[in-house]
Amino acid sequence: MCYCGHVSKDGSSITTPVAARKSRSSRPTVAPGDDAGAAELGRRVADNLRERRRISHLSLDELAKMSGVSRAALSQIETCKTNPSLSVLWKVASGLKIPFAELIGESRASVSLLRRNEAQVLKSVDGKMESRPLTRSGAGPGVEVYELRLAGHGAHTSEPHATGTRELITVLQGSLKMVVGDETYVLAVGDSLTFAADQHHVYENPGAAEARYHNVIVYRR
Repeated sequence: MCYCGHVSKDGSSITTPVAARKSRSSRPTVAPGDDAGAAELGRRVADNLRERRRISHLSLDELAKMSGVSRAALSQIETCKTNPSLSVLWKVASGLKIPFAELIGESRASVSLLRRNEAQVLKSVDGKMESRPLTRSGAGPGVEVYELRLAGHGAHTSEPHATGTRELITVLQGSLKMVVGDETYVLAVGDSLTFAADQHHVYENPGAAEARYHNVIVYRR
């Protein structure tokens, strides 16, 4: 729900922040200048991935088949040698059958406060979609809340999430063309759409200006 470098055949691309595009380095795409936060996120993902594989008794080869992410890419994530794109993180979480926040998150506390400047913004490979968590990872079991920003005339294709997952999306600014399976819905400011997210779905911004949305993801427990 991210990062920089080249695009591999299995889609484990890495996005580059604006300030680093010339170097094509492999730093995570987070809020500009937040290198420490990017490193911390990468460490958490690596730790959580290893622990989840251990609990599920999954080899790298088995998880590669379940997630569609190559064994080599999974190994690099676990050893903090690279940071995966937003779409790759979703594939890994779906393959593990866990909420996205459990893959990137910390242990849960009884009270959780997230300041705006503390949130680590994740980006799509092309940089047109930004996803900012509105709660700390693990703050609400089975529920995640995000602010999405989509560039003018931009589109973002999402892989099916774990079976039983549902999404609620509300338009805050601009408009939204939402493709869910074979159906298409057009939403204006204030409109909301709830749908089964365990199928192919696409977010499209039909306008020329950036659009903003609230996105709630609810996992079946």
